[in-house]
This record gives sequence, C-alpha cells and structure tokens, in this order.
Amino acid sequence: MKTWHYACIVFMGGCCYGVLSTFVKLAYSAGFSVSAVSGGQYLFGALLSWLLVMFTPKQKLPLKRILQLLGSGIPFGLTGVFYYQSLQTLNASLAIIFLFQFVWIGTFLEWILYKKKPTAGKTISIAVLLIGSVLAANLAAKGGIALSWTGMAWALLSALTFTSFIYLSGSVGKDISPVRKSALLSTGGLLVVFVLLPPTFLLDMSVFMGVAPYGLLLGFFGVVLPPLLFSIGMPNIGPGLGTILAASELPVAVSMSSFLLAEPVSYSQWIGVVLILGGIAAGNVSFSKQAAARRTGRDEPATDRSRPRK
Repeated sequence: MKTWHYACIVFMGGCCYGVLSTFVKLAYSAGFSVSAVSGGQYLFGALLSWLLVMFTPKQKLPLKRILQLLGSGIPFGLTGVFYYQSLQTLNASLAIIFLFQFVWIGTFLEWILYKKKPTAGKTISIAVLLIGSVLAANLAAKGGIALSWTGMAWALLSALTFTSFIYLSGSVGKDISPVRKSALLSTGGLLVVFVLLPPTFLLDMSVFMGVAPYGLLLGFFGVVLPPLLFSIGMPNIGPGLGTILAASELPVAVSMSSFLLAEPVSYSQWIGVVLILGGIAAGNVSFSKQAAARRTGRDEPATDRSRPRK
C-alpha cells in the first residue's frame, strides 16, 4: 500500500473514537454508571477482537511477547478511565480540549525519541488543529466555565496515555498480525479497566443485559477498530503524523451529536470542524512531500549509475 493509504487507515481509527461520545451519552441517559459503560465497552471489545483472531492464521508467540503487548494495552485502558474521570468535574467541551493536547504531545514525543524535529508545515498544522478544537468545542460561546484542577489533571493524563498508546501501537509487535496484536492490546486495556473500575455490573444480570447493546457498539468502535487500524497504519507513518490524523475524532464527535442527538451546533463549531480537517490535510500533505523527497533521494544514485559513461 502507498503512504496515503496508511494515513487514511489511521484517520479512520481517529473517526472511530469520535463515534463514542454519542453512545456514551445515550448509555448515561439510560441510567448506567461509568463502571458499567467502561467495563462493558472493554469486555465486549476484547471478546469481539478474539472472535476475529479465530478467523486468522495461527501465530505462536512467546510469553515475553504476549506480556509485552498486554502491557502496551495499559495506556489504552487508562485513556478511557482518565477521560471518564475528568468528565465528573469538567464540562465535556473543556475536557475534550485537554484530551486534544495529544496532537502536539505526539509530535514532541517523536522529536525526543526519534530526533525528528517538527517541520514548519507540521507546526502550522498543529496550530490550526488546536485553534479549530477550541472553536469546535464551542468554548468561545460559553461564559463562566468552571475549572477543576482535578478534572484538568485527569484530562491531561488521558492525553498522555492516548499519545503513549498511539506510539506503542506503531512501535511494538510490528511482526505480529494486526488482528492478534489488536486482541492482546484490548485485553491489556480490559484488565486495567477491571482493576480500576471493578465490574460489579457482571453480578446483576438485568444491568448486564441492559448495558450489553451499548457495550457492543462502544466495544466495536472504541476497542476493536482503533487498535487494529492503528496497528496497520502507525508503523508506516510514525506517531507525529499519526496524532495529527487521529484528531479526526473531534469533527466526528461534533457531527454525531448534531445528527443523532439533535444537539445544537453553532456556525463557529462547524468552522472549527473545517479547520481541524484542514489541519489534518496540511499535515498529511507535508508528510507526503517529505516521503516523496526521501524516495527521490534514494532513486537518484541508482539513476546516475545507470547512465552510460562517456
């Protein structure tokens, strides 16, 4: 596949996360707790992931690799736990702004770990994304927003863990089938969620059956698809562009809340959505140009050698 194919795959992974907030709101309005919603999401997601593994060729893994992938799933589970905790004391539009900081954290991480200094184009892209996120969250129209230091801390932690998950999904287990890798990552996420939020909903059959439809939807879009898509795309584009492309979650979240929940969305929010999509496109174009330049640099010596000597 070409580079832009992998970029589209990661973009779709980000879109999957944007779907979650709508179903979470529906589950909360139905009276289910954070523990039941989160636990149901990761439980059904892990089960669906292993169901897919059954239809893939067998791959024997040493215990060390299995434990490594399970551990890499910890940030995956922590992201959901931290973000849901932040929503207890923060306005939802403000919490997602703090979570959205993963956009620049990923580029900073790439700079520190891989010594890849962000280009001017990528820096501009990140700036456009952050401005767009403020507009899309409609913060400018909200007066007297209450800030909670605890909520802010939880939301920033979710940004850090989400960045870690994106990084690990692209750097760990590159030689393992994406489906099997996704199943192990989701299992690691499930374990940490069950440790931090004990699954008491499993003891009440009426609660379990009631939360099951939400768990299946949240599990499919929030646990099955993102690790699978990131496992395919991230190793080929890196965490810097990956976090920019994953920013697609906010436009999808705004669109879903407008069309499915009939929530009012202002013109400034739609402008923010357009800016975010523009920032994603700019980051992708910049990366494509760099990739093309690297390919040209590799091809030139071969071309020179192929010329007949005079």
